[in-house]
Amino acid sequence: MFGFIRKYLSHDLAIDLGTSNTRVFVMERGMELDEPSVVTVRDGDAGTVAAVGREARRMIGKVPGSISAVRPIRDGVVADLTLTREMMRAFIAQADPHRRLANPRVLVTVPAVSTQVERRAIRDAVLGGGAAQVYLIEEPMAAAIGAGLPVAQASGSMVIDIGGGTTEVGVISLGGMVYKHSARVAGDTFDQAIVNYVRRNYGMLIGEQTAQTIKHTIGSAFPGADRRELEVKGRSVAEGVPRSFRISSAEVLEALAEPLNRIVSLIKLALEQTPPEIGAD
Repeated sequence: MFGFIRKYLSHDLAIDLGTSNTRVFVMERGMELDEPSVVTVRDGDAGTVAAVGREARRMIGKVPGSISAVRPIRDGVVADLTLTREMMRAFIAQADPHRRLANPRVLVTVPAVSTQVERRAIRDAVLGGGAAQVYLIEEPMAAAIGAGLPVAQASGSMVIDIGGGTTEVGVISLGGMVYKHSARVAGDTFDQAIVNYVRRNYGMLIGEQTAQTIKHTIGSAFPGADRRELEVKGRSVAEGVPRSFRISSAEVLEALAEPLNRIVSLIKLALEQTPPEIGAD
């Protein structure tokens, strides 16, 4: 009876709480929010939150000394419980502004190999952000269900979930995780690899957002037939002044080779550790 009444008092939400981005899905409405997992804080005002999400992301590298830009989620787990609560409160209110009388029930993704302490921190953060009840689901399982894989059948389904802070590899059969592993190599690692490559080979300093632009525009994990180039701006290490330079897709592939090889090794390990009967069909 209560469940029937609740349906008309609040919406059920699903939250993908990521290192780089947080996405909120509202039942019967679809994806309502996709924002960077960033919070800016006024240091001199008892840690008052100045901005959250996309607005806070634009402040990175541009804020005065009295304001700090913080990522409260690191490697898929809560690094700052207080700021994560504030971020969740803002995101839930933004995704469901017409929320009715009751707080929502929320399904949240967690890293497959996270500890009970890390899972409790995620649960507490979302409850503190305004959820009435919180349910946890492992990221590979959520990805497999979303992709329409036959997770309930007696056959193996492998998921490689490359996020911002971690890469999750899971093998699923009969509704459970047969194998799961995680490594702290993902989107942020790619960005840093590009930053390091540009400094080493061009003598230029670029920021995180410039590295992401390079990655999204001309980045690849496999050599392509066409050579693409992108003109970007940075600061010369030697002269300390802004300069433009061009970087090619082949150079980006070279920059990403080491973290990509680490992900390939993670996948090979998963194949080695999975019982052969799982993939027999």
